[in-house]
Amino acid sequence: MKLWLRRIHLGLALISGLFLLIVSLTGAVMIYAKDIRHFIQPDKWQVIPQPRTLNNQKLIESVQTQTQQKIVFFMPEQNKALAWQFRLANKHYVSVNPYSGKIIHSYQTTDTIYGFALGLHRWLLFEDSDGKKPFKNWMSVCALLLLINVLIGFYLWIKPKNRIKRLAIKPKAKFRVLMYQLHTVLGVYFFIPLVLIAFTGMAFNWKTQTQSVLEFVTFNKVEQRPKAPKIIAPSQADINYNEAIRNAGDVFPDGRLFRIYLPKKADDAIALRIQNLGESHAYSWVWVNPFTGKVLNSFDASKANFTTQAWNFKYKFHIGDFAGPIVQFIWLLIALSLAFFIVSGVYFWLKRHKRK
Repeated sequence: MKLWLRRIHLGLALISGLFLLIVSLTGAVMIYAKDIRHFIQPDKWQVIPQPRTLNNQKLIESVQTQTQQKIVFFMPEQNKALAWQFRLANKHYVSVNPYSGKIIHSYQTTDTIYGFALGLHRWLLFEDSDGKKPFKNWMSVCALLLLINVLIGFYLWIKPKNRIKRLAIKPKAKFRVLMYQLHTVLGVYFFIPLVLIAFTGMAFNWKTQTQSVLEFVTFNKVEQRPKAPKIIAPSQADINYNEAIRNAGDVFPDGRLFRIYLPKKADDAIALRIQNLGESHAYSWVWVNPFTGKVLNSFDASKANFTTQAWNFKYKFHIGDFAGPIVQFIWLLIALSLAFFIVSGVYFWLKRHKRK
């Protein structure tokens, strides 16, 4: 059985190896991609802080006048030295100085280091004429193969005796032996995070299936946020962005505003996505009538059950952005270790076939 498991372990690596190598390198890049772009292109992403930003009404009107496009959403920054990012109806983005309303950079997602790495990481940058991303499923399959392979590798380590002694690394050993020792030791040390990273990676595409697994394990259900309410738009009234956004912000005064979605249709409300205290990411919402400023509904995700909190944690866990720079660096090592597992696995396979 051990021989067959080794063959399966190697076979799965060969089938998915090239794609997992892409996942490994792009995942490593994405951890620091936004920091890198701010460093190498400060004129496109950073601004000189001023006493106060333009009010939302003037800022929105300024961007829409300059672009001749409706705004889908925009992202206010807590860091006063960073530009705000706006998504337009034509799927382009603009980087805006919030103090002057001036556009300092126009781009598409894949024009940035982070966007390019993300597109390659999740759907191999391929999008058909209908806007669908068919390779998303294949990348999820590769994540599943990785999860299975990590479990097999761990079993191969834990089954024989002297498993603790086999966690030793001898730097003076022959190259092939050293590679095997590193392959084993890193696989054991990174076993749990690799399993969870692979699972959360699948969750971005296979939401129903992975959510069902989580609900089965935790004996509870993931709470769904309410549907966005609809409004009846008055025939002769202008949208009052300032009052609407201010009233919505008052619902969770201690929350961090993450994103503001503007109405796409006449009966749409303005939606604010907010990160409340106790949340790993922004999953709380407030909906407000853009004409009257009346708050229509809200959802406080920080009060959701454990299963919901665990489900919402998947994004931050997957990218290692939940416990400071030390964890981010560990996640960088884990991402790069995946590339090492693929390269060393292919090396062992070539050596074995060479002897034959």
